[in-house]
Amino acid sequence: MIRTILTSLILAFAILTAPALAVAPEEVLDDPALEARARALSAELRCMVCQNQSIDDSDAPLAKDLRVLVRERLVAGDSDGQVIDYLVSRYGEFVLLKPRFAWHTLVLWAAGPVALLAGLIAIVLALRSRSRRGSQVATAGSANLSAEEEERLKALLEKRDVPGNE
Repeated sequence: MIRTILTSLILAFAILTAPALAVAPEEVLDDPALEARARALSAELRCMVCQNQSIDDSDAPLAKDLRVLVRERLVAGDSDGQVIDYLVSRYGEFVLLKPRFAWHTLVLWAAGPVALLAGLIAIVLALRSRSRRGSQVATAGSANLSAEEEERLKALLEKRDVPGNE
């Protein structure tokens, strides 16, 4: 019983979270090679309405128009690069899900590694500071005890180490 419910829940979750490919049957090209290229290009292009989906996954009317435009350009004989360049010239670099590496996108590409490096440096510095503080406290604590306090500490430690004293 529990197994059946669990299986049903997992199946429902898998169905509901699966990406809904938005390419309508009338958009599909007859040539499988061109259709494969169109799908690959569509996966690289951002839906300008949804912004975090490719045009291949989006149901927005603009995404459909872009999918049709990509297929029209491929049928006309454009290469993949020419199709991308055409869409970038028309809609800007934002249409690309993965921006090109150029001087004006350098900040985008460098931000991740720089943030990772800064985080690692901060962790190393924090660990060094913590270990220095810990060693300073240990040496400073024992150096500041008077002779009477050291004797009392020694007696307490010896008393604690004697079996039967709990």
